[in-house]
Amino acid sequence: MRSPLLAIIAAAAAGVLFTGTAHAGTAAAPFKPVLTKNAIYKTGKLGLEQCAEQPVQRDDLDGARVYLEFLVDCLNTAWSEQVTKAGFTFSKPKLEVIAKPGAPTACGKFPEGAQAIYCPKNSKITFLLDPGILSEPTDLFLMEVIAHEYGHHVQNVTGMLKVVDDLKGKSKARVYDESRRVELQAECLSGAFIGRVWHSLGRRDFDFKYIVKVAQNGFDYSTHGKASNIAWWLKHGFDAESPGACNTWSAPKARVA
Repeated sequence: MRSPLLAIIAAAAAGVLFTGTAHAGTAAAPFKPVLTKNAIYKTGKLGLEQCAEQPVQRDDLDGARVYLEFLVDCLNTAWSEQVTKAGFTFSKPKLEVIAKPGAPTACGKFPEGAQAIYCPKNSKITFLLDPGILSEPTDLFLMEVIAHEYGHHVQNVTGMLKVVDDLKGKSKARVYDESRRVELQAECLSGAFIGRVWHSLGRRDFDFKYIVKVAQNGFDYSTHGKASNIAWWLKHGFDAESPGACNTWSAPKARVA
């Protein structure tokens, strides 16, 4: 349900050796200001406070696609204001829905085990609507996953992904560390959006608590972070309703492990 950063980051997760990168013992350079002091952190709470969820039935792929399209409209409205306020140029991401993995994307074949990916090469979110997620479409996972992938788009248009994608001189440990910080930040940005529009959704508190619990009980990922940290950043963004809570680049190691 999370995306690999890039094809190369996904390859790292599969154990592919990096060529031309620094040795693991090389002192890590500090993160660049575009990561630690990005202007998006100072834009305050998201302006959008209402987002109407479209009805979706179990095992209805077309209905789930429409649901996601409406959510992307809300995300465009919410994040365009923040990105512009931060002094960056906003552009809308594209959305493609697929029914099975393996479809080609600009970042390579859609990977097994992913629910959705964001490719910065063409600013496209590819979302897998498989039987698993379609069997329980009223859970909050559709919203959480699309908002997470949109978080990667926010990172892209604010210049963060470009810095992370540059692997020159980076050890494998550094690449994994940056991947976790990117993914946990996207999780926090997802929470910030959900938290901001929460009262307009007419949902029970249990719905959000449930996805936090699922995250807490999930798997630990070397590229995405510990389950407990994934849940923490999701809740941290939800409570703040602002990207200001999502500076994973200044967070202590333990919080991004």
